[in-house]
Amino acid sequence: MTTETPPNERTARPTAHAEEFSMCFTSTPRGARLARRLASHRLDVWGFPYESEVNETVTLVVAELAANAATHGRVPGRDFRLSLALAAARDLVRIEVTDTRDGGLSPARPCVPQDPEAEEGRGLWLVSRLASRLSVGPRAEGGPGKTVRAELDLCGEAPAISQVSE
Repeated sequence: MTTETPPNERTARPTAHAEEFSMCFTSTPRGARLARRLASHRLDVWGFPYESEVNETVTLVVAELAANAATHGRVPGRDFRLSLALAAARDLVRIEVTDTRDGGLSPARPCVPQDPEAEEGRGLWLVSRLASRLSVGPRAEGGPGKTVRAELDLCGEAPAISQVSE
């Protein structure tokens, strides 16, 4: 089952983001697919149509990070969380995927393979090419697990999907 976090205006906290979305998904392939689909839908609602470059790029990053959380960060009976935030200036999208697998200390930056033809890690390699910034840190709310954060500048600094293979 999935759960959505209530909007910030209900908590009376000020925010630097124009739009936010956060939801838990089951740590399964089905949960990862649902996270990808809902992220694409949310971007469409926020004014980035399904066929737009922004929607396709963010959806791809969400798909890779959600698949990693469901595959490598999976703990039976525990969900992973997807959070999206669109900056008030509409020039930055932040994607956070939090899993509950306790793997000890996380590096400040995910271990990304340098070879796109490597047997493992191609999804993270792709994310590293599309994201303006990529980092890993402990869960904000404490407890076991980690949060992988990718930020995409929408001002043209991050490469488009079509430019990644070049």
